[in-house]
Amino acid sequence: MFENLTEKLSQALRNLRGVGQLTEENMADTLKEVRAALLAADVHFKVAREFVDRVQLQCVGQQVLKTVTPGQQIVKIINDELVKLLGEGTTELSAKRPLKVLLVGLHGSGKTTSTAKLGKLLKKRGARPFLVACDVYRPAAIEQLEILAKQEELGIYADHVSKDVPAIALAGLAAATAANADVILFDTAGRLQIDADLIEEVKRLHARVQPDEVLLVVDGALGQEAVNVAKAFHDALALTGLILTKLDGDARGGAALSIKSVTGVPIKFVGTGEKTADFEIFYPDRLASRILGMGDVVSLVEKAQEHLDQGEAERMAEKMRKADFNLEDFLAQMQQVKKMGSMQSIMGMMPGMSGMQIPDGAESQMKRTEAIIQSMTIQERRKPAVLNGNRRMRIAKGAGVKVLEVNQLIKQFEQMQKVMRMMKGGNNKKLMRQMEQMKGKGGMPGF
Repeated sequence: MFENLTEKLSQALRNLRGVGQLTEENMADTLKEVRAALLAADVHFKVAREFVDRVQLQCVGQQVLKTVTPGQQIVKIINDELVKLLGEGTTELSAKRPLKVLLVGLHGSGKTTSTAKLGKLLKKRGARPFLVACDVYRPAAIEQLEILAKQEELGIYADHVSKDVPAIALAGLAAATAANADVILFDTAGRLQIDADLIEEVKRLHARVQPDEVLLVVDGALGQEAVNVAKAFHDALALTGLILTKLDGDARGGAALSIKSVTGVPIKFVGTGEKTADFEIFYPDRLASRILGMGDVVSLVEKAQEHLDQGEAERMAEKMRKADFNLEDFLAQMQQVKKMGSMQSIMGMMPGMSGMQIPDGAESQMKRTEAIIQSMTIQERRKPAVLNGNRRMRIAKGAGVKVLEVNQLIKQFEQMQKVMRMMKGGNNKKLMRQMEQMKGKGGMPGF
């Protein structure tokens, strides 16, 4: 979501190369570009103006340290101000048990999915979550929540007959208590836009349930309208937190940078994809680092620890060291990496690469590579040397690709095996030549 902002901020900060001291004069153009970058990202104009004023106040007159460049010093200042803008510290839910959480929002914000995602996250952290389906208007909303609850093995209460939302909520609360749940999540109805009926209904539900947390689910793609939606719900319900969804989209990201400052309500969770696993606790400092192109190594390591099997990784490393790495191993590695998320999201966590775009077709190329290997027999994966013309034609048909693509995969894999053997043998000069050849030919497909 923040690629354009990252790129524009990086361009603005290049103006300070070679400067010995930060002054009002040499900062003027840079800060003007920073402000323009924020506005282009759909950040609220007052928030952008105040942000730049605070940065300027801290920067002007500061002597640049010998160990850093002016650009590095202002990046640190901007990073600190971004963290303040997004909301300092972690934003955990209340520790009270049982905890009652009311999720509200407009149609299309991802409210029902976020209810299940939050339930899954809390379960993974040791809680016993229970879902209550209170959206009686949207077609299939109850069924959707039931499917997600079954998929993630979460308790759920649903009434397919009644339209009395407060009564459903109370019955759900009783069912959760009977099930010994310690977190109860209420998925409520939405509307296409804020209206009196919507606000009145959630007010009645709030009065009956007396929730400990009221979380507004906001579509990050709404831009400044997301801020207006948050203000309307906050005035009616005294929100305790926000869930910002669709941060994996191509929206400009202004809502994330404006919403805390304008409403005073902290962002507590973010949705980063369509799968139930694509849901994270919001850490302002980590997002600030991503925006400034510094990556998010902490989140990357956490994802790796969560999704990658350490024993399997050590086994693969040993096979590579012994030059005994085959196509079956390569497929296993691809599938492990896919668990961590999209290639773009992984790159966004790598320092210096958060503003870079994955080339068009890279994700689909990776899928084709996976399909080709899956169309092979176990013997063919372990010993690609047996792949004659007839076998390659069969594999191409099975994967829905051309024989040429199968040939390219085999050739590039053979080159990779040569590199492994050279690494094992210590022939560094020959290894460098082979690496250059692989680089010129695109390396392994999908990478």
